[in-house]
Amino acid sequence: MALDPALLAILACPEDKGALLYVDDAGGEFLYNPRLRRRYDVRDGIPVMLVGESTVLDAAAHDDAVRRAAAHG
Repeated sequence: MALDPALLAILACPEDKGALLYVDDAGGEFLYNPRLRRRYDVRDGIPVMLVGESTVLDAAAHDDAVRRAAAHG
């Protein structure tokens, strides 16, 4: 299930207030901040925008997330 584009347009990283990328793959949906390499999961269609619940991705996962976000559009 994709996030509403209008919602995605207004969501920002709670840490640096920058734009987020949307990634939807076999591992689930998430929003991604490539500047901080921070992943915010989307659970049941609801973005979990808490820094304490986010995950910092390593270099390989970062590259994969950016590639998947670009493929999604």
